[in-house]
Amino acid sequence: MNLTKADLVDSIYNHTDLPKNKSAELVEYLLEVIKKSLENGEDILISGFGKFCVRDKRKRRGRNPQTGEELMLGERRVVTFKCSGVLRTKINER
Repeated sequence: MNLTKADLVDSIYNHTDLPKNKSAELVEYLLEVIKKSLENGEDILISGFGKFCVRDKRKRRGRNPQTGEELMLGERRVVTFKCSGVLRTKINER
């Protein structure tokens, strides 16, 4: 099962006194803050949940899977996630 943005809005709406439109604004604002921080290369640490990190990847050799032709893949930035010990414990309790 996937958790969608609409599911997050519904969950906040059902567990708080906020109206649905304010719940949606809250989710949008939170995601915008996270996106802006990652765009700026900043890590995001959410206690009890985990850490989002921006990492730089060097350019490397690759190949086109359709043609087999070798090519150079350029430098890029990727986002990685490492869950906290608390979350890892919760996940493994099942």
